Amino acid sequence: MPAKAASAGAREQASVERPLFGIALKTLSVAVFVCMSTLIKETGELPTGQIAFFRSFFALLPLLAIFAARGELRTVFHTQRRLGHLWRALVGVGSMWLSFYGLTHLPLPEAITINYAQPLAVVALGALIGETVRIYRWSAVVLGFAGVVIISWPNLSFFSGGGGASRAEALGALAIIGAALLSAVAMLFVRLLVKTEKAATVALYFSINAAGLSLMTLPFGWQALTLKQVACLVGAGICGGIAQLLMTESYRRAEMSTIAPFEYTSMLLAIASGYIFFGEIPTVYTIVGGAIVIAAGLFVIWRERRLGLPRGAARKITLPS
Repeated sequence: MPAKAASAGAREQASVERPLFGIALKTLSVAVFVCMSTLIKETGELPTGQIAFFRSFFALLPLLAIFAARGELRTVFHTQRRLGHLWRALVGVGSMWLSFYGLTHLPLPEAITINYAQPLAVVALGALIGETVRIYRWSAVVLGFAGVVIISWPNLSFFSGGGGASRAEALGALAIIGAALLSAVAMLFVRLLVKTEKAATVALYFSINAAGLSLMTLPFGWQALTLKQVACLVGAGICGGIAQLLMTESYRRAEMSTIAPFEYTSMLLAIASGYIFFGEIPTVYTIVGGAIVIAAGLFVIWRERRLGLPRGAARKITLPS
């Protein structure tokens, strides 16, 4: 047993010493997540519970396949914190539903860029549970949320009677902001769970619980699907599961502070995907506000690296929508 433990430790250490491979995996996971978002947006304005069910249920296929290949199926279901997983799922599903609503009512680059507020919200919420947050990171949080307001301003101006945004776009912007905040709360639950639970167990139970909770919305108006919509939804679910595996593996290959900045490549990919598939051109508000949010997020990542804050375990298994 000690030899096996030493061997496992050696393999883990070897994996951490491959930062370029980790960066490549992270970038690939971001690309697959953008592909997932593109497929969801392609389905049109379906009920969010219906979208979330397909996204969560079919994400289980690649997750179970990889666990089976690793011989972990017998242990991955073991948990002593079922209630904790349920609370994490309730918050995470709420974030997912809001995110999907916003995604189907906003341009793709705008929806993805607003969601960058999530790491900033984690810092703010961390202060509420006793973490020390000093002036530098508070400044980054305030600056980042100012960037979010800039991105959302053309849509939020609907409520004041100005601008050309529709009511659906305005609600979509608010939904994405709410999704980022709930996702930050979900990360706090994850950070508590990973103290006693395997990362694989947390990821698996989230998908199972999210699928079950989303299925409960069936009586509230799911729509009949076309063959194209079914293909897009199934593809989105599988993409979500694959992207999750790639992201988790990337954090096994390199430090979180090395990998995390590459999350922001999704803005460029979202701009390209939005233009190619939906004819969407990013506004000046999106570009300027996005640059501010990204700068604030990168500063928070750099500052956390300097302070050695242990957020990697939570961040690597949180399921982005």
